[in-house]
Amino acid sequence: MNGETCEISDKGESCCSAQVKSDEINYKEHWDNTYSNSSEEKLGWHETDLTPTLKMISKTDLPKTAKILNAGSGSSTLIDELLKLDYSNILATDISKISLENLQARLGNESNKVEWIVDDLTNPTVLNNIEPVDLWIDRAVLHFLTEPDNQATYFNLLKDKVERNGFIMFAEYNLQGAEKCAGLPVYRYSKEILSDKLGSDFKLVHNFDYTYTMPSGALRPYIYTLFKRVC
Repeated sequence: MNGETCEISDKGESCCSAQVKSDEINYKEHWDNTYSNSSEEKLGWHETDLTPTLKMISKTDLPKTAKILNAGSGSSTLIDELLKLDYSNILATDISKISLENLQARLGNESNKVEWIVDDLTNPTVLNNIEPVDLWIDRAVLHFLTEPDNQATYFNLLKDKVERNGFIMFAEYNLQGAEKCAGLPVYRYSKEILSDKLGSDFKLVHNFDYTYTMPSGALRPYIYTLFKRVC
């Protein structure tokens, strides 16, 4: 990670300031290094209040048996919360095997209730073969895909794997957000940009702006959106 850990001790924009060209990035190596070098609670994006995400999930009115995919789950506590809420059909995927291993270790025996998939959202193999899902959750993953080809692959996969009447939840940097994070460049979004990427098969159900406070105290503006597949 070129010396950057995005830990709590990093202040201001320090964990979002490295100059890295997208075509030079080995994302698997980058995220494996990140999750190897820092515990979850020391990562700059560590979040203890999941209210914004849970608020969006509640608006879907999906049953506890709904198939939920957490795309780019890392070692986030969202999986813990979904299990506590008795959701029983959860898939967690990430490009970093280490991040998923860290999450499995934290969950202990509860990890047996989750399907774990190590895969690359920009070059999927395993994900191409999963059954369609009722809810696709992306929290701060899409905005790391800055190349048009990678974005196209991601959205093609998403459109192929979300059921009719299923939902997509995004939480990405908004247009006022930082231009880099975790040592990587990001692509910032608005509800209009996301709507355009998804096309007419998806309807915007709910959205709001949210300012996330990093463990360092720095502020990061996000756009939260919930879309429903209508055809």
